Amino acid sequence: MSLLTVSGIRLEEKGNLALQDISFTQQRFQKLAVAGETGSGKSTLLQTIAGLVQPSAGTVWFEDNRVRGPVERLIPGQPGIAYLSQQFELPQFLRVEQVLRYANKLPGSTAADLYEVCRINHLMQRRTDHLSGGERQRIALARLLLAAPRLLLLDEPYSNLDRVHKQLLKDVVRDLGEQLGITCTLISHDPLDTLSWADELLVLHAGRLVQQGPPAQVYQQPADEYTAALFGDYHLLTGPAARALTKAAGRRLPAGKRLLVRPEQVQLESPAASGPTATVQAVRFFGSYYETEVALTGARLTAKTTTAGFAPGAEVTVAYPAAAMWFM
Repeated sequence: MSLLTVSGIRLEEKGNLALQDISFTQQRFQKLAVAGETGSGKSTLLQTIAGLVQPSAGTVWFEDNRVRGPVERLIPGQPGIAYLSQQFELPQFLRVEQVLRYANKLPGSTAADLYEVCRINHLMQRRTDHLSGGERQRIALARLLLAAPRLLLLDEPYSNLDRVHKQLLKDVVRDLGEQLGITCTLISHDPLDTLSWADELLVLHAGRLVQQGPPAQVYQQPADEYTAALFGDYHLLTGPAARALTKAAGRRLPAGKRLLVRPEQVQLESPAASGPTATVQAVRFFGSYYETEVALTGARLTAKTTTAGFAPGAEVTVAYPAAAMWFM
């Protein structure tokens, strides 16, 4: 049986549909990420799953129990599900040890393991008003986990964190699943957070579920241009440029379709190689790669490569692998 089953969830707010017929399942230990632009319904969906928002229609089942919304429960929330919002709060002027002791429902050794996973042992004697944003977030997470949830919903957990604290929290989220056996669902606006972590992606647009699948599939074969844009840079080529690349790869451009091109899959070679020829327009260095902009038969496209040596005005041969081609 699935850990979580969301069936036909619909939510109307002030005459507007915030969620429209959302259905999916999540298996135990499956890492699920929800992506979409601001206002697409991501947070509302997580709050509905947690029993904090009452849907207008549809049901949520968690461990074979129907999740009841605030209209049906005196105290909103579903036992076994923890929701960490973007606006979490901690009691002011208390030591971390006090905050956690008041919330603790676990035996000592289990709580100690949890604190170790959350990387907060060294913060126990600090006051909550003397913590950084990343430290406060890990404390808030640990406090939620003291209730021993089986499903953890994380709403933009990496927002407003510097690089060090973001990576630390990513390590914590990884260990929650691997060491503590907690199933996680995560929202993030950064495609690198979701693509590298999730087993399954849900893409929301205006409250609708527009695509669901493994990260590689959603990235390489997006359902529409909206989805393509969520997960990185891209070009949609038509006309001579699209026909030249598909022909060189032994493919044909379907009538009425556009070729999706991801910059990191564009291959640039010396003019002696076979294939369409382009002119380099600009080269930008980004540390781990070069971004090379070229003009190809009336179109401009960008290649992200580790190859140095191209200069503006140079002629290059452009190729795009047949296996990566996706038509929209």
